[in-house]
Amino acid sequence: MHIADRMKEKQWGVFTHYLNGIQNNPANILNQGAGATPWNDCVNDFDVGKLADSLARSGAGYYFITVMQGGGTMIAPNATFDAIAGTKPGQFCAERDLVAEIYDALEPLGTDLYLYYTGDGPYAEPEIGKRFGFTEPRSEGVTMAFVEKWAAVLEEYAVRYGTRVKGWWIDGCYRGYFKYTDELMEPYARAVKKGNPDALAAMNDGVFPDYRKNYRNEDFICGEFNTLTVIPPSRFIDGAQAHLLAPLGETWGRPGSRYSGRYLDCFTACVNEAGGVATYDCALYRDGTIDPDQIAVLSKIRKG
Repeated sequence: MHIADRMKEKQWGVFTHYLNGIQNNPANILNQGAGATPWNDCVNDFDVGKLADSLARSGAGYYFITVMQGGGTMIAPNATFDAIAGTKPGQFCAERDLVAEIYDALEPLGTDLYLYYTGDGPYAEPEIGKRFGFTEPRSEGVTMAFVEKWAAVLEEYAVRYGTRVKGWWIDGCYRGYFKYTDELMEPYARAVKKGNPDALAAMNDGVFPDYRKNYRNEDFICGEFNTLTVIPPSRFIDGAQAHLLAPLGETWGRPGSRYSGRYLDCFTACVNEAGGVATYDCALYRDGTIDPDQIAVLSKIRKG
C-alpha cells in the first residue's frame, strides 16, 4: 500500500482560492457586490452549505481551499500567527474556523478535505513579514529562522485538524527564486505529519512542462500546469503520486471553462488510467458558491 492510495481512489477533485484580494475585492466579480469589509466579515459571509451543494453536484472526490496566500489574512484562527505577528484574533486570522466547518459540511458527502499553504508566508504585509523574517525582495531567499516560524503556524493548524485534513499543497517552495532546499522544506513536512502521520505533503516549485518531484519526501507531485494537456507517464514520479493542478478558467480563480464536459471526461479518464489524479481550479464566490458553469462541465466526468 502507498500513503496516497486514498487520493488515487478519489480520482479527481476541485481547488478554489478564497482570499482577501479576491472575494473581499469590490473590483472582482467573485465579491458579489459586497464591497470591501473587514476580513473577518468576509469569512463570516461564507456559506458552507452552498459549497457542499456545489461539490456534491460536481461529483468531485476531494476539495482543496487556500488557508492563505501572500497577505496575512487566514481563513481560521491561529494563536501562533498572532503571537509572532503581534496581531489580535480576528484582525488577520478569522475568528471563525472555516476549515473545521467546511470539513463538517463535506464529511457526510464522503468528500475529502485538503488545504493550500505557502512557502513565502505573509510577505505582502511588510511589517508582519519582517516579524516572520521574510519580505521583499524575496529573491534574497528564505532562512531556516523564517521557515521554523512559518512552520509553527502550519503545525498549529495541522495538529488542530488532525485526520480531518488529508493533505497539504504548499506553494512557493521555489528552489531557484526563494532558494529552498530539502532541509528548508523539512519543517513543513514535519508539521503536516505531526497533525496526521497519514496526511500527504507536496511542495511546489512552480510550473514545468512535465511532472516533477520537488522535495525528497514528497507524497504527491504538486503538478502545477496552466493547461489540461499533459498526461503523467506513470502513477509514481520518483516514488510520489502523480497529480496535476490546473485552472478551468482562462487563468486561476476565474469563472467559466475553457474545456467542454466531454473533454474533461476524456482527460480525467486518461490521467486516471495512467495512475494519476487531477485537480481542477474553479472560481469560488464570496458566499461559498462555486461557479455554476464550471460545476456543469465537471458533472460530466464519469466515475471509473
